[in-house]
Amino acid sequence: MVRSFKKVGASPGTAGAIAAAATAAVVTALWVQHRARKAERENPPAGRFVEVDGVRLHYIEKGKGAAVVLLHGNTVFLQDFIGSGLFDRLAEHHRVIAFDRPGFGYSERPRDRLWTAQAQAVLLQQALAQIDVEQPVLVGHSWGTLVALGLAVSFPAYARGLVLISGYYYPTARLDVALTVPAAVPLLGDALRYTVSPLTGRLLLKRTVKEMFAPAPVPEDFFDVLPREMMLRPMQIRAEAEDAAFMVPAAAQFRHHYPDLALPVSIFAGAGDRVVDVKSHSARLHCDLPHSTLTVSRGAGHMVHYVLADEIVDAINLMADHTDAK
Repeated sequence: MVRSFKKVGASPGTAGAIAAAATAAVVTALWVQHRARKAERENPPAGRFVEVDGVRLHYIEKGKGAAVVLLHGNTVFLQDFIGSGLFDRLAEHHRVIAFDRPGFGYSERPRDRLWTAQAQAVLLQQALAQIDVEQPVLVGHSWGTLVALGLAVSFPAYARGLVLISGYYYPTARLDVALTVPAAVPLLGDALRYTVSPLTGRLLLKRTVKEMFAPAPVPEDFFDVLPREMMLRPMQIRAEAEDAAFMVPAAAQFRHHYPDLALPVSIFAGAGDRVVDVKSHSARLHCDLPHSTLTVSRGAGHMVHYVLADEIVDAINLMADHTDAK
């Protein structure tokens, strides 16, 4: 009896499909890299750099007086505080410093460590010491509130006060985290952020920003101040994904330290926030911090600092004046 065996392997059609997919991935990666470099040429760094522990951080500074440090949230970078008007308004009476957090804007995010909120807080405190910033009011928006809290927890005598805007303060289930985390995984994330992620990001970014501002409208010049191509660079996509992965653990860690916070705290939130539930986070934190104040705007969402800029500036002025009067 004679048996015949077929050679096991990919069919010509399958091999051709694999080759076509690989070619498309390479072409897409080259296009993504080209767009990222073009974005950086068209939007050069606006400020200065300070190197701390082998990491180059980008920041802008303006004004004189009591120091105020601005820490932006996820997706955006330091220009968010320019767009909201906070940076220039605060600089009328204060020395204001706004950082690109590691991996955002023009700040580096090397892979030699885990960029938790605590790690970012320690690095930024070293950077602030290097540029002679003492006793600042720390202002954090969204994910930036976790870095501000990390600074307050690790260096309890360092800050004058905390201004926390639209923050995430307690561990809760987050579907958006589960969807974002794959881009943070080594190798898989590298492939995604040079192919799929920037393409889907282009389709979803306008909608995402609209959700961030709702029920308030998106400012007409938002993407002029914060160019969309800068937010779609592979480096920033990795930073966004890693921050999403570290968000719940950070809140779980810091919640145990809230009763020990002795500095003044002002909490701001938008009643229509579709990113972070106000009752579960801002209102709950206010209850856990008896010396805090809470301001909630009915006409604002997650980007409440665009709507409540006057109130936020007033809160910072009060903190600075109160400390100076001692």
